[in-house]
Amino acid sequence: MTMHWKLVIDATDPHRQAAFWAAALDYTVEDHSTLITGLLAAGVITPDLVTEVDGHHAWLALAAVRHPEDPHDPASDTGLGRRILFHRVPEPKQGKNRLHLDLHPGPDARAATVTRLEALGATTLREVAEPGGSWTVMQDPEGNEFCVH
Repeated sequence: MTMHWKLVIDATDPHRQAAFWAAALDYTVEDHSTLITGLLAAGVITPDLVTEVDGHHAWLALAAVRHPEDPHDPASDTGLGRRILFHRVPEPKQGKNRLHLDLHPGPDARAATVTRLEALGATTLREVAEPGGSWTVMQDPEGNEFCVH
C-alpha cells in the first residue's frame, strides 16, 4: 500500500502563502471553519488558536491547500490527496531551499505563467538555459525558491 503524505512548508504568514500557492497551482484553500466553530463551541480549543480569514474562522498557525479533484474530509475540509500545509514558525527563511516545487505549464505557457505568478507576488531570480532544458527560477512571497519549466 502506498504511503499518504503532505508537503509541510514553514511560513511566517501561512494564510498568505496558502492564498499564493492556491492561485499558483489552481488548488483550493482548505476551509476549516466548520471544524473550528464546533471545537470552539465545545470548549475543546480556545480562541487564541484561531484567527479570521476572509470572514471565517481559520487556524492561527496553519493553512493548507489541496488539489480540487482529490478527496477530502467534508467535516474538516482537510485534503486526503495532494496537499500542501503551511505552518507558522517565528523565524524567517534562511538560506537556500533543500526541497522545491517545479511547475510545468508547458514550454509555450512558461512566459505567461511567470508573468501571472509575478502578479501574485512571486519574484523572478534568474533564467536558466542548459543542455537538459530551460526554466525560470522564482521565489514565492516568503522567498522559497521554485522553478517554472
